[in-house]
Amino acid sequence: VQLQAFGGGLVQPGGSLRLSCAASGGIFGFNNMGWYRQAPGKQRDLVATITYGGSTVYADSVKDRFTISRDNAKNTVYLQMNSLKREDTAVYYCFANWVRNGMDYWGKGTLVTVSS
Repeated sequence: VQLQAFGGGLVQPGGSLRLSCAASGGIFGFNNMGWYRQAPGKQRDLVATITYGGSTVYADSVKDRFTISRDNAKNTVYLQMNSLKREDTAVYYCFANWVRNGMDYWGKGTLVTVSS
């Protein structure tokens, strides 16, 4: 199973970005998928998760600004980030929980920088 994330970059405060993460090699599909982030010098923290059926969980810091979604046919998870703040600057990692063995698989991360 491999995950590849796309969409990071530099954006001004108040701007938007959309991250995507495609999982490949996972026959039978994935249970939870989602995103974590790690800012410089800090631990990796949950951003948002989504189940196969579409139930979502968000960190308090991103509620009402970020939206997670997924396309089960494409094994892809998305993160729409609006009203970005400087404190959203981090490397964003996607993960997917494989149905076959229950293990979490991780992408390499994509850097999001919010700066003017």
